[in-house]
Amino acid sequence: RSARPTSSRRASRTMGRESKPADVITREYTINLGKAITGVTFKKRAPRAVAAIKKFAQKTMKTSDVRIDVKLNKAVWSKGIRNVPKRIRVQISRKHNDNKDADEDLYSYVTVVDTPNGFKGLGTEVVDHE
Repeated sequence: RSARPTSSRRASRTMGRESKPADVITREYTINLGKAITGVTFKKRAPRAVAAIKKFAQKTMKTSDVRIDVKLNKAVWSKGIRNVPKRIRVQISRKHNDNKDADEDLYSYVTVVDTPNGFKGLGTEVVDHE
């Protein structure tokens, strides 16, 4: 008999992990853009960084509809197309979609967070709704 778990045991271990996203929530993350743009052609770096932020938001918030704030876009492009910041602190909010024709009832809105003291010691933080 093999030592691998049977499919029923495997299913019981993974139950609840790939669940539907919960309701509205806001979190702050530090995204390492250096990983996303290493080895990328100079003229594609800033667009690739914006795509990496969208992909990160899709993965963490489990929504396919991700909207990027204008200030975040300007922060990514602040040093030009070639010299994208290595790290960026973002606030991702999962919100209800007001459009009735939308495929999903939730979307993610990503904004930039100012970090005057750098990124050391900053982890993921849940922001309270007020």
